[in-house]
Amino acid sequence: MGTGDTRVRGLAARAGGWSARHRWAAVGIWVLFVVLAMGLGSAAGRVDVKDSDQLKGETHTAAKIIEDAGIDEPASETVLIQAKGAGGKATDSDFRAAVAAVMKAVEGTGKVTDVTSPYDTNTISKDGRSALVQFDMRGEADTAGDRVEPVLKAVEGVQKEHGSLRIEEIGGASMMKTFSDAFGDDFEKAELSAVPVALGILLIAFGALVAALLPVLLAVSAIMATMGLMGVVSHVMPMSDTANSVMLLVGLAVGVDYCLFYLRREREERQAGRDPQTALRIAAATSGRAIIVSGVTVCVAMAGMLFTGLAEFEAMGLASLMVVAVAMVGSVTVLPALLSLLGERVEKGKIPFLHPDSRLRRKRSGNRESRFWTAVLKGVLAKPVVSVVVAAGALLAIAAPALGMKTQNLTLDQEFGDSLPIVQTYNRVNDAFPGGSDPAEVVVKAADINAPEVTSALADFKERAISSGASRGPVEIKLHDAQNLAFVYVPLVGGSDFDKAGQSLDTLRDEVRPATLGKVDGVEAPITGQVAGSKDFNDQLTGAVVPVFAFVVVFAFVLMLLSFRSLTVAITSIVLNLLSVGAAYGILVAVFQHGWGASLVGAEGVGAIITWLPLFLFVILFGLSMDYHVFVVSRIREARLRGRTTKDAIQHGVVTTAGVVTSAAVIMVAVFAIFGTLSMQSMKQMGVGLAAAVLIDATIIRGVLLPAVMALLGERNWYLPKWLNRLPDLTHDEAADAVAAPAARDDEGEPVRV
Repeated sequence: MGTGDTRVRGLAARAGGWSARHRWAAVGIWVLFVVLAMGLGSAAGRVDVKDSDQLKGETHTAAKIIEDAGIDEPASETVLIQAKGAGGKATDSDFRAAVAAVMKAVEGTGKVTDVTSPYDTNTISKDGRSALVQFDMRGEADTAGDRVEPVLKAVEGVQKEHGSLRIEEIGGASMMKTFSDAFGDDFEKAELSAVPVALGILLIAFGALVAALLPVLLAVSAIMATMGLMGVVSHVMPMSDTANSVMLLVGLAVGVDYCLFYLRREREERQAGRDPQTALRIAAATSGRAIIVSGVTVCVAMAGMLFTGLAEFEAMGLASLMVVAVAMVGSVTVLPALLSLLGERVEKGKIPFLHPDSRLRRKRSGNRESRFWTAVLKGVLAKPVVSVVVAAGALLAIAAPALGMKTQNLTLDQEFGDSLPIVQTYNRVNDAFPGGSDPAEVVVKAADINAPEVTSALADFKERAISSGASRGPVEIKLHDAQNLAFVYVPLVGGSDFDKAGQSLDTLRDEVRPATLGKVDGVEAPITGQVAGSKDFNDQLTGAVVPVFAFVVVFAFVLMLLSFRSLTVAITSIVLNLLSVGAAYGILVAVFQHGWGASLVGAEGVGAIITWLPLFLFVILFGLSMDYHVFVVSRIREARLRGRTTKDAIQHGVVTTAGVVTSAAVIMVAVFAIFGTLSMQSMKQMGVGLAAAVLIDATIIRGVLLPAVMALLGERNWYLPKWLNRLPDLTHDEAADAVAAPAARDDEGEPVRV
């Protein structure tokens, strides 16, 4: 690349220059890195998040006590036996016969233990029409779903013999199997279909197979390397399947985008008549730098999840951060080496109708996107005030429903609707036995669990749990003498209504427990269970919102300030990104909370947004939005440094990046939309929220609001107070002579040879 390289000060330019000069070494190092990362990850194995690490507070304390005691709680199952007619009662002879038949049938499978009769445990509903046969599955709870089928068939057999009664099974194992059968392949299909979707869009964007394959191959290799690294890192910070899925989603989106930015710029420079080396050098110094700025900003945003204190979020944040860092490094190192190796062969595998010959292409004024955005920009820059008012007003209107956002953990029927029979069973059990499907679990630890004062306190707790109105019973106590533990199962009044059940939980924690178990010295009695876990999760997540938001916004602001040396650019980037996130929130609330247009995306209005989604979306979207912002503003700044007026630079920056931003946005929207097709409402919410935000960001924000705001600000876009001049300079601009003027062309569009 010649001596001119010494004038290039930027890290990306230096990395690209070295890779282009040492092509095989760069490719070899990358392949070795991927192979080593996968090998180390495979050898180390992945350590997953433990139940005791999922949450802080009482849920954590209870899980830790159980874990330390070495107790593996079995998967519990329940068979609901219910009279269909109003006159049927649990005391009827045919009802008793059905109960006996159920107990005999499930015991006969050899898969269960501790089968209890409702007549012994008093698990008969208040109206006398329903009763519960309860038992535990043998073996580990995590794999109980694989062994429950014979039990389900045995219960179905009893149902056929007693048509006048409703006999249905529900529990941890049966729900695990039902959801696995119905939705188990959803994630796998979504993940597998994301790659061909991205490849198809890239084929349309580039019109050549090799050019389209490069971003996908680099993104996939970055994902594979990160999977290996996750195994190694998990021994310090445990990982999870959810973190793996999020990592794949983010890795594919940013990996493809970064390569797309780089490749399109290199292609553009070659089409402008530059020689391959110069084109590659310019792409490294411009798009390469934008990738590093964007990548670091996205990493900072993802790091915000580490401040939640929630193990699942921490795993997602670290996994996402790693894949973005790996994709960023790959894009500015191995990609220049591959482009240098391939040269013109990057255009191999031309697709008919998508890749017109270069002479015809050069005669055209630009691609469809740039012509469209040229027309849009003409109107925006002619009337920037009107454009700001209309665009900002539209986004604020879209965001308005977010002011009434209600978050909660979705109940079973909200998550899956009534498409599964087991959901109806769940609701019937909760109607007959409020809280019976998901009782609160009090883990009582004492020096001697059979000591008279402890036994008395347990009996007192059992009585007061019902007399306080927190439970209608039956309250079950299960002793583990060897470990000096007792498990107290308390069905909560409110059942599947988390708000009402939460009030019952508060009564247990704040009133019943202090008055009973709390009076015995040396006794620990944390209360866990689904409702308790949900409440502890919500409390912890709520406490994390402010520090996470502050961390992400402040550090993103500082990075933008250092990278562009402009206070104005830093402020506008934060404001526009917040507006984009707000609009995404508004769409989520409108569609999933109020049900407006929900059927258009195959969803339902479930009355709430799942608790974890707003914070998750904020971190992901704030990071990904920086991709487009950094890329577009970098191009505008580059044009301004070349001597164009600010207005000219804005038009040039937006129009010349329109094609790549459109392609990148379409890929992201398509990948995220795949998750919107999954059956679970929480996944639909995530997919729709991400897809809608990216679409808004790439169109209204980057195509209208950003140029309009910058046009109004004029030279103030580049304002930096004198007292901030002492800040480190991370601009590393390409030397003026490193970006030469495009070669002169003849009337046919061919470079003039001198």
